[in-house]
Amino acid sequence: MAHTMEDRIKPGAESAITEIDVEEIKRQYDSESRFRSPQDWTGILVNIVAVAMSLFHLYTAAFGLLLEMWQRSIHLFFVLVLVFLLYPMTSKSSKNHIPWYDYILAAMGAIVTLYMVFQFYAMLTRAGMPNMSDLVVGCMGILIVLEATRRVSNPVLPAIAIFFLLYCYFGRHAPSLFQHRGYSFYRIINHMYLGTEGIFGTPLAVSATFVFMFVLFGTIVEQTGLGKYIIDLSMALAGWSAGGPAKVAVVSSGIMGTISGSSVANVCTTGMFTIPLMKSVGYQPYFAGAVEAVASTGGQIMPPVMGAAAFIMAQTMGVPYLDVALAAVVPALLYYIAVIVQVHFEATRLGLTGLPRDRLPSLMKLIFQRGHLLLPLAGIIYFLVAGYTPIKAAFYGILLTIVTSYVRRDTWLTPRKLWDGLVNGARSSLGVACACATVGIIIGTATLTGLGLKLAHAIVTLAGGSLLLTLAFTMVASIFLGMGLPTTANFIVTSTMAAPALIELGIPPMASYMFVLYFGIAADLTPPVALAAYAGAGIAKADPVRTGVTASKLALAGFLVPYIYAYNPILVLVNFEPSVFAQAVVTALIGVFLLGMATIGYFKTFLIWPLRILALAGALGLMIPGWKSDLAGLAVLALIWFVQSMKQSRRSAKESAKEKIDQEKRH
Repeated sequence: MAHTMEDRIKPGAESAITEIDVEEIKRQYDSESRFRSPQDWTGILVNIVAVAMSLFHLYTAAFGLLLEMWQRSIHLFFVLVLVFLLYPMTSKSSKNHIPWYDYILAAMGAIVTLYMVFQFYAMLTRAGMPNMSDLVVGCMGILIVLEATRRVSNPVLPAIAIFFLLYCYFGRHAPSLFQHRGYSFYRIINHMYLGTEGIFGTPLAVSATFVFMFVLFGTIVEQTGLGKYIIDLSMALAGWSAGGPAKVAVVSSGIMGTISGSSVANVCTTGMFTIPLMKSVGYQPYFAGAVEAVASTGGQIMPPVMGAAAFIMAQTMGVPYLDVALAAVVPALLYYIAVIVQVHFEATRLGLTGLPRDRLPSLMKLIFQRGHLLLPLAGIIYFLVAGYTPIKAAFYGILLTIVTSYVRRDTWLTPRKLWDGLVNGARSSLGVACACATVGIIIGTATLTGLGLKLAHAIVTLAGGSLLLTLAFTMVASIFLGMGLPTTANFIVTSTMAAPALIELGIPPMASYMFVLYFGIAADLTPPVALAAYAGAGIAKADPVRTGVTASKLALAGFLVPYIYAYNPILVLVNFEPSVFAQAVVTALIGVFLLGMATIGYFKTFLIWPLRILALAGALGLMIPGWKSDLAGLAVLALIWFVQSMKQSRRSAKESAKEKIDQEKRH
């Protein structure tokens, strides 16, 4: 009989879990988790509004979307009302009581969004000539959106948006490179709120359609017990190998990340089991927290679902979402294989073993008993490949989840579980929606003033036309922005401001946008604001900075993968040729293997520093396209293999001789 997760944890590890307040850690590092939990009638009211929001999106997914402005306005209506009812004004505000002024702000949020619905046709007749009511509602709408975003995330994104609004007005006083004639207050309000260029632009459109439906799919499928099943399945697949629990963390967090989309939430979901398990077999706490953080963060780039930014990428490029998901397959696999390689080398370096097979669940029993829980994920892939739109694929995925849950009694989606899934779906969408609305101001600034093209020109000029320097500057900008912005907002800003510079230097759009996506995500692992790593450190009870540094080291391959497909875009299926693609994948995999040796400093036995540096050089050679660099990388691998094998043989011979002498002494 398969053991439960709690039965498989070694003595002491289970008690460690009970001592960890995972929800508190999530609230500390994930601003979207800091919502109120009123227990009186107001809590029921909030849940009813949340369910209504989910039902509205299910209805439009099933029977067709409304007019663009109506769909986006009603979506934002629900978002603003829920944000002001759920998120307190300050950290000191009550967590169980909704004050009177938040009801007023929620009502104002409803007014400024529903105005766009009921006045839509009247506004069309006076397009470009807003009356006083339009301008008042527009001004209020911008302020309300900025405040809602501040509450659900942090002040950084609203502050950036305000800076761009000021730039629109005071552009004539900007440095000559970024100077423009300046726009009136009325023109700015009209552009940013009363049309589809600003707040109601493409990012909010994606949030109101694809993103919400996939978030809802994730929260409903979690109610079936998929999260626990993924951990159990990962235990059966990898728990027995060297350092098995760490590999379990990589596999389970990667799969969970495909439907979660939040690095911190994923760390707290799977990390509460995997981190104590890793510690119980001998991993240092900081390493356990770092492994979980790296694995969880990578979920945002793992198809088929990926994170919200992937849907915006598809919309920005004007390509089907399936194209983005397919292009992300090889880079995501390289990322996770690199992490598993490093985890394996660390385990063998420390002499760590896996868990005994009798303490692991039976793979066949898991497949036969709960394998149906994976059918919705398989269904999503099928629907996307079959040509369904992402919103239809998510809708049918939800229906498939409900139907398949009734295969076994313990996975039933009861009315209560379905209600909770609908509530959680609405709550989980608020952060992304607010970020998309606020980033619309930044994109609106770029379209109004031409700032995007100016920044692209500035980046290329600063880099002196060097592709490598341009990539490096873009990487730094993406990571820097990611320290204060959610992944989705970070991607939208960098894709608007930095990606055009890469495209200008000849990098295909798919590789350019994927480049900024990777490094926006990498900010969750990079100190000083490595939120995912700090959440992992909180669960592991480890030093946050050391955990963040270790996570950055483990994700080093993730930092190099974007450079690989920037120079060799065939890895993201640009100009696809089977033979060239196969060669690029094989050499990249070998490069990742060498990179693991270099970062951990172990292969068969300990690597001396000259060999570690050589391994790093060989890894870079294999990642650069060209047969000469590939041959050089392979030569490095052969040399290290030979040297380390000889060292291992000599060490084994010494150990055998010593053992023989000890036996002779005993006799």
